[in-house]
Amino acid sequence: MRGHLRERAPGHWAIVLEIRDPETGQRKRKWHSFRGTKREAQVECSRLIATLSGGSYLEPNKITMAQFLEQWLEHINPQLSPKSRERYSEIVRKNIIPNLGAVLLTKLRPAQISQMYAKALASGRRNGNGGLAPTTVVYMHRLLKHALAQAVRWELLLRNPADAVDPPKVEREPMSTFDIAQTAELLEALRGARARIPVVLAALCGLRRGEIAALRWRHVDLVSGRLAIMESAEQTATAVRYKPPKSGRGRTVALSVTVITELRAHKVQQAEELLRLGVRQSEDTFVYTREDGEPMQPRSLTRAWEQALSRTTLPRIRFHDLRHAHATHLLANGVHPKVASERLGHSRVGITLDLYSHVLPGMQEDAAARVDDALRRALQKRVSESIG
Repeated sequence: MRGHLRERAPGHWAIVLEIRDPETGQRKRKWHSFRGTKREAQVECSRLIATLSGGSYLEPNKITMAQFLEQWLEHINPQLSPKSRERYSEIVRKNIIPNLGAVLLTKLRPAQISQMYAKALASGRRNGNGGLAPTTVVYMHRLLKHALAQAVRWELLLRNPADAVDPPKVEREPMSTFDIAQTAELLEALRGARARIPVVLAALCGLRRGEIAALRWRHVDLVSGRLAIMESAEQTATAVRYKPPKSGRGRTVALSVTVITELRAHKVQQAEELLRLGVRQSEDTFVYTREDGEPMQPRSLTRAWEQALSRTTLPRIRFHDLRHAHATHLLANGVHPKVASERLGHSRVGITLDLYSHVLPGMQEDAAARVDDALRRALQKRVSESIG
């Protein structure tokens, strides 16, 4: 098995590998293009000969990254939810292909991937106003690494070049939420507003936006004081679908007296509003709806929240941060993290502890003080008994 070089132009080489067909014995040639110095071309020629001898040789192909990524999207799409499918396509077609699409799949190198990440962080926004967030670039890295791993399984690549690249570090930003006093101020400011009920469900029950948008009256038991989270609304560019909650399983949330009172009043008011439209409220009616009785889309809920919050003097936080408020209120008031985790619908208590670790130092101090008080009472009792 031999190989030699042919110079096509300064710095451009053809690596010609001479092999024999094991079945016919006829001599065949395989051509590879290479750009670099003569010494580098010789090293590459030796590497290709070694791969041929070792049985790990890949036929040269002209598949570009753009062609491969489109093929990979077609392959992976049946395995994804509509929301994930939309997100994957957006990242691949708007962030990765514009930067790497013209590169041949077999010519992709770790340095090119690193350069793409650096460019995305510096000036990756399509409107030209700065770079992408590190979390978005990390998402790009995960998708590209996943796609290239499939290329290895399809035997289009020998190794995954993304394995040699580190994504940017994502620093967790301080959590913004409301304390008890601010939550009370918010509820008072929204008295009589349509946005009050979703705020109650998020801030006092810990429900996610999609869970609120999917909640129906058949899921709410105002007698026993419980509601069941069985569905979550997921919105894409074309439709809203109802799917199992984020953790993959339903959960039951106990309702406080305040929440039960709010929901009872809301149910009566909603029934009256619908009746004026000629619609009868039923168990299938959504708890939070538009004025015409149609279900509220998740993004519309977010807009309603932003409009409601703008009419107050409270800090501007996301609707999802109301869920964080409920979690911190639970933990700060001594509720066991396991109970808080189940109430929030986390798949593991470790997620709760990790997200709300900023609340734990105060809890630990309180726990230490309680143990210390119990120990002192026991010691005092022992001394009293010995004296007596």
